[in-house]
Amino acid sequence: MSLPSEQTWLVLHRLIKDLSKRGHEIPKGINPEMGIIRSTISSYHRDPTHPELINGLANAEMSLNNIQGTLLTIAEDEGEEYVDYWLDLLKQVMQGKELFEFPKSKSRFLVNTPPGLTTGRINLRVPLAEERVQEIAEWNGLIIEFDDDVTVQLHGDKEDLQIGLKEMGSFFLED
Repeated sequence: MSLPSEQTWLVLHRLIKDLSKRGHEIPKGINPEMGIIRSTISSYHRDPTHPELINGLANAEMSLNNIQGTLLTIAEDEGEEYVDYWLDLLKQVMQGKELFEFPKSKSRFLVNTPPGLTTGRINLRVPLAEERVQEIAEWNGLIIEFDDDVTVQLHGDKEDLQIGLKEMGSFFLED
């Protein structure tokens, strides 16, 4: 079941895209805020009983209301009919209707990451020889784990990890 805040987010996301297509400038802080709100909503789903996540969702809903007001003000330039269309969608969402599907995150979180180390994950297009990745990892003092043929986890100091990932960047281009 979808939360009303998810549906509101989806309507506002579509409104942002439509306003942008129509040549309207969206205030700079809105897109990053929408990203944070989406993350907050996804976090809430993992543990809806956690007090911090409940408070986070409440704050996200207040942010959605502020963004909604800003976007509808911009939408007024498109006319009353345009604004009414978006207001109707938002009313349906407030009535509990599920208008759009909230995409499932493809991200998987790492479990048991070594303490004190930074972790990175690489998803390659095609499998490659473990020796190539191991050589770069060893050269940069990184711990390496292969999840499968195309997914590699690297653990190490932040600077070493960044250098190792840059060296492995060419692997992303291989077909």
